[in-house]
Amino acid sequence: MPDRQFSDPRLADLYDLGNAGSEDRDFYLSLAEGAHKDVLDLGCGTGLLSKTFAERGHRVVGVDPASAMLDVAKRSPQPANIEWVESTSEAYRSDRMFDLIIMTGHAFQVLLSDHQILHTLQTMAQHLKPEGAAVFETRNPGLDWDSVWARAYTMETLQGAVRATRRMTDSSRAPDYLSFAWDYHFADEILTSDSTLRFASDAEILNFANSAGLTVTEIMGDWDGSAFDRATSREMIFKLVHK
Repeated sequence: MPDRQFSDPRLADLYDLGNAGSEDRDFYLSLAEGAHKDVLDLGCGTGLLSKTFAERGHRVVGVDPASAMLDVAKRSPQPANIEWVESTSEAYRSDRMFDLIIMTGHAFQVLLSDHQILHTLQTMAQHLKPEGAAVFETRNPGLDWDSVWARAYTMETLQGAVRATRRMTDSSRAPDYLSFAWDYHFADEILTSDSTLRFASDAEILNFANSAGLTVTEIMGDWDGSAFDRATSREMIFKLVHK
C-alpha cells in the first residue's frame, strides 16, 4: 500500500508544494530531446513530469499505485497523448513499447523487497524498445541520511499554512533501510505519514539489472551528469539498456 502522503487525498494535494525541485525534471526531460518518443513514467505521482513530456509532443503513459495521486494528475486539463494507469511498477504490463522508461522522485526506494526490485526492472526490460533506455535514481547509501534529513518547512496552501516536520522513527532496522515519519500540521488536525525506504547499493542494483536482462551503461552522481562517487555523491542515477 502507498504511504499516507500518497494515498490520503488531503496530503496528495500538498505533494507538489513540497517537491518543487527542477534539476531532476530538467535532467529527465533532456533525455527525450529530438524526435517525439514513447515515454513510460513509473511512479508518476501527480503527473507533473508526465504532463510536461506530453506537452512537448511525446506519447506518455503515467503509472502509479496511489489513486489519490492520479486523481490530482487528472484534475487539470489533459493532453490527448497521455494515459494514466493505476498499478504498481512491478505489476504493470502492456502491449505498448517505449523509447524511454523513467522512475523519478526516488520512487525506486519504495521498492523494499528483492521481488519488487527485480520485477520492476523486468517491467522495464519487457516494455523497452530495442534501442530504448531506462533511467532512474536512488540515493547513495554511503551518506548519513539521518542527519541530512533533519528537516521542517511550511507550505502555503489555499486553506492556509501547513507545517511539515520529518522525524526518524526506527534506528534499529537493517543498514540498508531507513524509516521516518512526516507530521503535517493543519489548522484542524495533524496527519502523519510513515515511510520506509530501501537504500540498495550500486552493486546490488547492477546484479538485479543483470537478472532482469538489462545492462547498466552509466551511473551518474548528480543531475549535471557527473560520475558517481561513493564517498560524496548524493544520487545514484542509473541508465540501463537491453543486453
